[in-house]
Amino acid sequence: MAIGIDACAAQHQGDRKEQQDRVAILPHPRKRGIVLAVVADGMGGHTGGALAAEQVLHTAKNNLDQYAIADDGPHHMLEHSMREAHTMIKASRFMNEMDPHSTAVMLLMQPGQVTWGHCGDSRLYHFRGDKLLGRTVDHSYVEHLLASGKITAEQALCHPNRNVLLASLGGQDEPKITLDQTTELLAGDAFVLCSDGLWGYFSDAELGSLVAGHSARQACETLIDMARKRAKGGGDNVSLAIIKLVEVEVKKPAPPTGFVPRPRQ
Repeated sequence: MAIGIDACAAQHQGDRKEQQDRVAILPHPRKRGIVLAVVADGMGGHTGGALAAEQVLHTAKNNLDQYAIADDGPHHMLEHSMREAHTMIKASRFMNEMDPHSTAVMLLMQPGQVTWGHCGDSRLYHFRGDKLLGRTVDHSYVEHLLASGKITAEQALCHPNRNVLLASLGGQDEPKITLDQTTELLAGDAFVLCSDGLWGYFSDAELGSLVAGHSARQACETLIDMARKRAKGGGDNVSLAIIKLVEVEVKKPAPPTGFVPRPRQ
């Protein structure tokens, strides 16, 4: 059995006046087996956040189109995409008189390797079945408090400052970008990229169970529906991309028409 990909990207405007998230799963235009997933959560008032998130997606796509494995490593490609987006978003301040920012989480999948990077509090989760193998650590004030032992995980979920970021793309400071990868890939692995409008309503265990128990598309639909119900009319934009590794049967090529196998002597 070979390993194939079951993938889906989805979003909902939530109860906001504007959709400021951007999400996409993009295949490499020339290389089979290379896929880039991106989630960007824009911030910055009316239209500013949407423009910032759109810039992240646009820059990532351009870099994917030019990506050559022999010349560029995946870490370099992802970090370069985010730093370039950061520069472009900062430049747009002077043209649009706005204060745009965006988070970003990106995953680059290629044969035998998955690499990811993030800035801000849009997350990536890696599950094997329904078990969490790891997730990104938010560049946020609450995660800083949690890491230093000043609050518990339960307190972090409802902390009044949980939306305060310590890093983003487009800010005055250079962005903090964290990169990671895995080469240990099995059928049953799943990667979930999402904005805080989704992960804020689920525990790690619940998220893993729902993703493991559904196809990528069904999981996206179920998670968005549950997040909307739990938001009770006060929900943020919701965006997510799910990539699942699944076993697929390799079909043997059919013999040519009229071919009759010769019996063994």
